[in-house]
Amino acid sequence: MINCSHVQKNADVMHELPVVRAHGLLFVADPHVAALPPMQRLEGYREQVLDKVRFCLQTARKQDLVPVFLGDLFHWPRGNPQGLLVELVEMFRPYMPWVLVGNHDKYLERLTPDVSLAVLQTAGVIRLIDHAGPVFRLKTPAQTVLLGASPNGYPLPAFFPATDDASVIWISHHNVGFRDFRDKAIAIREIPGIDWVVNGHIHRPQPSEKKGQTTWANPGNITRLSFTKRTLARVPVATVWRPGYEDLERVAIPHLPFEQIFPEQAFPVEEEPEIL
Repeated sequence: MINCSHVQKNADVMHELPVVRAHGLLFVADPHVAALPPMQRLEGYREQVLDKVRFCLQTARKQDLVPVFLGDLFHWPRGNPQGLLVELVEMFRPYMPWVLVGNHDKYLERLTPDVSLAVLQTAGVIRLIDHAGPVFRLKTPAQTVLLGASPNGYPLPAFFPATDDASVIWISHHNVGFRDFRDKAIAIREIPGIDWVVNGHIHRPQPSEKKGQTTWANPGNITRLSFTKRTLARVPVATVWRPGYEDLERVAIPHLPFEQIFPEQAFPVEEEPEIL
């Protein structure tokens, strides 16, 4: 839990928060961008994942949404080829997405200057979210909302002080006890002052759950990495929040059939949880 003094410090600086104008937010969970195929993926992964990221950015632009990545932009934190980084720089520059730090974005649990995410930040093509607390205010035609964040390694707040904003949305990259993962460290609960928690990290999509004031959502990663029967049936999606939504809107991302991205082989007897 974030202690009260930390929350108060955040409250003291909220008047300095950036103000972004749009109709809503587009959440992109765990792309795991890589030049070489990770895990059991076949050749062609680099082009396929970049096409997904590009689609998400273009969708955000067309629908006047702020693109927000929920962590694990990269599969490997450093050592990614320069050509891949250049392609990302060119792709991100017109959009300037907000990018939360995930566990795969760090080297030895630290966000060091030599990781690929730091390269994109230095190039000035992303807005990096690397500390816990309020991030920006979103002014929509209907209302103003506050977006806050807890990157990987930072705790979620125990509460958030009252603001003049109509809603408070918090993003995270954590092991949260959604329906299929009740044994995880963070239990779903009401967080007073926070209306939404939108979580990355858990790759398997989970149904949203409401506890008191707080709705918890876990969209699932946009790239299929686990060779399981669940993955066979899954459609990669980005998700949209707009004022008045009771749940996130799912936007299907163009993708290849399962048999074109994984080898032809038997499924494992026991499926591993999709948390990476």
